[in-house]
Amino acid sequence: MKSQTDWEHLGEAPDYEGEAEFEIDWSSAKLVEPEPKKLISLRIDADIVEFFRNQGRGYQTRMNAVLRAYKNAHEKS
Repeated sequence: MKSQTDWEHLGEAPDYEGEAEFEIDWSSAKLVEPEPKKLISLRIDADIVEFFRNQGRGYQTRMNAVLRAYKNAHEKS
């Protein structure tokens, strides 16, 4: 498939073509660092691992998201 990107136009364009910039008040901003993941050894059926791996990069993150959704659903009930 041939790219339809107009690289010449992009090269000549300024950095920002949108509306004028606006002020942002950063004085109340807080840095939120994610909790570190815990490394464990886990036995999972081969077809389950293969299913997630076939979806591409980040399959462990997706597996974590599915487990989190399950946990959250059961915490609500």
